[in-house]
Amino acid sequence: MGYTGLARWINAPTTGIELIHQNILRNLQGQYKSRWSLSIRSFRSTLSSIPGYQVPAERSMIALTMNDNVFVLLDDPAAPMRLEYQQMLAGYTPAPAPAQPNDAPLAPGPAPAHYRHTFPTLSPPGALEQLLAQLRARWVSVRQTAGGAKGQGAGAGGSAGAGAGTGAGAGTGGLQVVVEGHVYAIGTDWLVRAGNVQLAGGAVKGMFLEAEYLPLPTMPTRANEVGGTDLQHLLSNLLLSVLPNVPDARIVAVTIGDAQWDEILWDEPEGGELARDAPRPERDEDDDIYAAEGDLPATRKGDWVGVERDRRSAFLIIGALKQEGLI
Repeated sequence: MGYTGLARWINAPTTGIELIHQNILRNLQGQYKSRWSLSIRSFRSTLSSIPGYQVPAERSMIALTMNDNVFVLLDDPAAPMRLEYQQMLAGYTPAPAPAQPNDAPLAPGPAPAHYRHTFPTLSPPGALEQLLAQLRARWVSVRQTAGGAKGQGAGAGGSAGAGAGTGAGAGTGGLQVVVEGHVYAIGTDWLVRAGNVQLAGGAVKGMFLEAEYLPLPTMPTRANEVGGTDLQHLLSNLLLSVLPNVPDARIVAVTIGDAQWDEILWDEPEGGELARDAPRPERDEDDDIYAAEGDLPATRKGDWVGVERDRRSAFLIIGALKQEGLI
């Protein structure tokens, strides 16, 4: 798995999947690989219904099922952002010891138990619903209404960013949004995914297009740019070549910058950093002069590999749908 670019074809026709299928197979010499299927459900907390218990705002939770994993985005509006808390700590300067203990300035309080956004991964599918039922947790499912979603979201980064918000219209059961499509291989370096966005009532709301460059696990963004890299242009060009010649197509990139993604990964250790800094074994005289054991780079937090690639893709899809008010 490798670095991935995501795009949203907002006004794709209902025949968009078939048009892309034919274009990839005939013009790009691609090969059909498998089915691409995602399912998304929304929940909201009901803490305000507890007698005598007041909350500033209800929490929201969105669960996206991809393959054998469920990626859950929790949003607690009452909790601070990680960056805000770090800025508060950076702005606090301890004063010299006062003559009287009572004159000491107030230090920042203890670190919060969690920040506004938490993004855990669960497995297998269905585990979240079982856990909520066993704990009798105060969460209810949010179901898509006939006239469209009423939730709103705030994006972060890119033309269609990743954000968080709350939904409305509590209901029980039923998937709120599904993405159904196909996966294609172009050569040995590229995977392309294309899928229709379908609401609970069957209405189609455009498409998602995803291009994955397998040889490269990560690509840091440039300074002072959000999601802007040389590889992004390569991904964009491939996605544009995949699209059929349809007039007035509305296509937006779905991106997130490194700083925004670090905000989501606040509760994860720096995996691979210690391995990267560890001393490498000494080479023998008979070793290959071009490659040796330990030459492979260590996996770092944020690399687009394995489940982490799916996780980052899931976050971008959730953010794009929230910004459009579809979940």
